[in-house]
Amino acid sequence: MSHTRSTDQDVRFAHSHDASGLELIPESVARPTSVDAVAELLREATANRTHVTPAGLQSSTTGASITDTGILLSLRNLSHIGAVNPVERTIRVGAGAVVADVRRAAEAAGLLFTPDPTSEEESTVGGAIACNASGARSLRYGATGPHVRALTVLLASGETLELRRPQREKNTVGYPIAHDPVQWFVGSEGTLGVVVEAEFALHPLPHQVLGLMVPFEHETDALAFVVSARRSTAVHPRCLEYFDQGAMDIARIAEGSSSWATTATAMVYVEETGAHEAGDDDLPLDAWLALAEAHKALAEDIRVYDSPTAQHDARRMRHAVPATMNERGAARRPFGGRKVSTDWAVPYPRLAEALGLARKFADDAGIPRGIAYGHAGNGHPHQNFIASDAAELHRIEQVVYATLREVIAMGGTVAAEHGIGKLKRRWLPLQANEAQQRVMRALKHEFDPYGLLAPGNVL
Repeated sequence: MSHTRSTDQDVRFAHSHDASGLELIPESVARPTSVDAVAELLREATANRTHVTPAGLQSSTTGASITDTGILLSLRNLSHIGAVNPVERTIRVGAGAVVADVRRAAEAAGLLFTPDPTSEEESTVGGAIACNASGARSLRYGATGPHVRALTVLLASGETLELRRPQREKNTVGYPIAHDPVQWFVGSEGTLGVVVEAEFALHPLPHQVLGLMVPFEHETDALAFVVSARRSTAVHPRCLEYFDQGAMDIARIAEGSSSWATTATAMVYVEETGAHEAGDDDLPLDAWLALAEAHKALAEDIRVYDSPTAQHDARRMRHAVPATMNERGAARRPFGGRKVSTDWAVPYPRLAEALGLARKFADDAGIPRGIAYGHAGNGHPHQNFIASDAAELHRIEQVVYATLREVIAMGGTVAAEHGIGKLKRRWLPLQANEAQQRVMRALKHEFDPYGLLAPGNVL
């Protein structure tokens, strides 16, 4: 498959970065244009014992989509988007299809593609499957995995697996781990096989969507508002997105209104779609305003987004936060620094406690606090730190380690949506015991006995 592989220095360098802040230059880059070409490349790689790391648009924050050994397998050309099946409410797409393009194809057919990572314009469905990506709307719809109906996977040997989720409601045959083979590959970060096609279940489009940006003078009130919104029967959020003061400052610049809510130190973005999403009843704006008032929101500064265009603008504000932090991190790479991004999560009622501990650890270490934003409704913030140099990077990583120990003690997770990749591999033993790690290694050996796929990811 020499015609699909390049050792050109510029091509290799163009595929050497992702959103993690790392730089790993592959030995070669393959850009096949068909599933058959991917299978042939994998057969050749296995015969030669060559490592292969699958990648899409390389928006990974964990280094999962870059490598300095073997072939970087770009699946961007497998970008076909099939026709929507309106009866079954499904769509079949190539692994290189852009998430936002799939969403638009579904919307054109009057349906909703629910996976919505913030980087939807810069990420592929293959990547979303690889790390079981989620996003703002995952509060209501869940992460990517539950919406994957079927997969076409190529193993390292080039063998093709056609997998479909079972539709039966009950099953007691064998170990539960073997009941649904699709689940083996969702979240496997390219280490078990190469996903080349996927079929997704689609959701009815909500009849109405109401967006609210609710600012607060005190963070404690904002996070208490999130907890109350989760527990309320009067409101029905599909997302509860949090911004701390640093994230608010970035969002204000992106939105172009630096004078808005100047006394706020936190805000929460809400989307409401109704109890059943399909009805014509009015959405509970009054209930939201009452809930905000009960938690001392800055009522005069609440903004309402009642159209798709306005809601798109609100999401653009949210996306500005990680995009800006990526730029700041990239500027420190020449000095040994970079952005450090976390995606830990705790049970949502304990988010305020977890953030407080994380900030105390940063203060004790003498480093700037990370900017916190994201999926507060799931107890799942992102903390973005900017390490100015290698010494500060080490201190930040120690702070993250201390935070993760507390997160695990609270019943949380070290990685809620971005996967483990290479950067977070060191944190895996905090959460997965020896038996769990042995099961993972056994599965890896079954599908990739020579350890050729995505070396350094996860294990």
